[in-house]
Amino acid sequence: MAGIRTRYWKWIVFLAALLLLLAVSVAISLSSGEIDISLGGLPQILSQPDSMEFTILTQIRIPRLILAIAVGGALSLSGAILQGIYRNPLVEPYTLGISGGAALGIAIAIVFGLNSLSFLTLPVFGFLGAIITLFLVYFLSIKRAGLSINSMLLIGVMVSFISSSAMMFLMSISTTDNLQSIVFWVMGSLDESNSMLIRIALYSSLAGLIITYFFAQPLNALRLGNAKAKHLGINTDVTVRLLFFVASLLTGIAVSVAGVIGFVGLVIPHLVRLVIGNDYRVLLAGSFLGGAIFLVLSDTIARTIIAPNELPIGVITGFAGGLVFIIVLSRSRSHVKLN
Repeated sequence: MAGIRTRYWKWIVFLAALLLLLAVSVAISLSSGEIDISLGGLPQILSQPDSMEFTILTQIRIPRLILAIAVGGALSLSGAILQGIYRNPLVEPYTLGISGGAALGIAIAIVFGLNSLSFLTLPVFGFLGAIITLFLVYFLSIKRAGLSINSMLLIGVMVSFISSSAMMFLMSISTTDNLQSIVFWVMGSLDESNSMLIRIALYSSLAGLIITYFFAQPLNALRLGNAKAKHLGINTDVTVRLLFFVASLLTGIAVSVAGVIGFVGLVIPHLVRLVIGNDYRVLLAGSFLGGAIFLVLSDTIARTIIAPNELPIGVITGFAGGLVFIIVLSRSRSHVKLN
């Protein structure tokens, strides 16, 4: 009993520390930029809607901040779910071709000039690309004996390669302007001004976190393998299907709004496991908060390091995520296991 209480207190302290880090990250993000804003002066700024600082906060920094929390949380949560399903710490949304399908859908819309029809065109085509890829991987993985997780992983990798090849073909035949638009989208950006899309991203990421907590115990059981999970009374086929759809939908929404932002779904769940362990009752929330913190800080660096210009956020997440991942793993004495 004492051991259980100690574990729960450890989880509470860990999540509280992440919430504190998120608050600090939010403060840094709001105050940093081409024009520095004092946190102490926020109440006064927010009471002056005609001021330049008010416009910067409400029209640029706060929307980007909300989107960074939503997208970072969604991608990291998707990575944690998929790694639990496949019992493989190297699996992430990009491995299964979900983000590749979304990027291909966006490339098609840009090349054929459909992006000029509405501000919703690119997000809709990105989401459709992710959903089509999801169903393609899913139905190709079904065998007579049921859903094959190994087949799903291999087919997802192949679909990812095919999507990348198709996108490179579209880039090779597109105009210079279209090529620039595709490349900009592929590198990722949180420069989204439409409040409706930002709300969709935020609400869907929070809903995904709530839904996945209904599957925390099944995910813990899946760490033992499908056969042992079935002996524990878990309907593994239904669980895997539902979780795969939730992770895919979260990824599709994130990519369709913010573009391709790599490493979040791979690095953050892995680092959270190193710190707090494999129990999904804390891993899901920890991954969500960790992803939000990582993307908020990455976005702050991306828009300040070469101000007044801005780096694509995918550049920052790639460098920072890769370096942190290598350093942590090289210093870790024991390899992280999912079972």
